This record gives sequence, C-alpha cells and structure tokens, in this order.
Amino acid sequence: MEIFPLVDEKGDVIGQASRAKCHDGSKLLHPVVHLHVLNSKGELYLQLRPAHKDIQPGKWDTSVGGHIDFGEKVEEALLREVREELGMTDFMPVFIHSYIFESEVEREMVYSYYTVYDGEINPDPTELADGRFWPLSEINRQLGNSVFTPNFEQEYKQISAVLEKINL
Repeated sequence: MEIFPLVDEKGDVIGQASRAKCHDGSKLLHPVVHLHVLNSKGELYLQLRPAHKDIQPGKWDTSVGGHIDFGEKVEEALLREVREELGMTDFMPVFIHSYIFESEVEREMVYSYYTVYDGEINPDPTELADGRFWPLSEINRQLGNSVFTPNFEQEYKQISAVLEKINL
C-alpha cells in the first residue's frame, strides 16, 4: 500500500494517508512532481497514460509525473520518477514553480520542473503506453480537444511562456 504525505498549502507535511484515500474524493492535499522534458529543437516530450491508470487513462500528459512518497524529499521523488518512467538519470532539472491542482477526485501540490535533454529516453511500458516529442505549435492546436489531461493543459498554459523563452 502506497502512503503519501499530506501537506498544507505551504507544502509543509501535516500527516499521511494511503493512495486510495487521497484519490477517493476526500481532497486531501498531497504532493507530486512533474518534469517537462524539452529537446534542443524546442519540442516537448509527452507521455500517453496507459488504459489501466485510475486517473485520466488514454490521455497525453506531462513528460513525467508522480507522487512523492511519505518521508521522501521533493528532489528525491523527482529523480526516482524520471528514472522509473523514462529511464533518464543524467539531466539537470530546473524548478519552475509549485501550485495546487484540484480535480473531481483529488487535490495535489504540484512541484513543476523542466529540463533540456537530447539523450536516450527509455519509457517503461508498465508506466507509459507511449511517448514522443511534440512541437509546441502542435500542442497549442490540440488544447481543448480532450487529447491531454486537464492537469497537463492547466500547467502548460501556466508555463508555456517559460518554455518558449528557453534559449535552445
């Protein structure tokens, strides 16, 4: 059973709860990490969520996203999730910002990062159904068409100016 930390709106740990409890509509605020992987052409890697996922199956989502385990630091969780999902170990994450995302079933404190990476990506088939680099213009054309997860769309709109300004 996965145990997640519960946090207040400043990100301070105030308790713990199971994954099931955090996703049952209780809206217990729990932390997650996101990494946006750009290549040197300015394209953004997105992952296709597998059909077995309990949240937003079959939709394109952030390059890497995952929960922080109880007792784990944000940076440790980021490195673990990137290694588990994409097989990447040699990258330089840059913090963008943190924010609270709320859906019908959960509330998350999202710690959002980006990296520029042209190395090999080895997606784990148990974690991702597919993955590929998308030109930002293609992402912009598909926004609002139920192609992406709501969380990705919200975050992309918040950080698109940052992504476009990165000197590639």
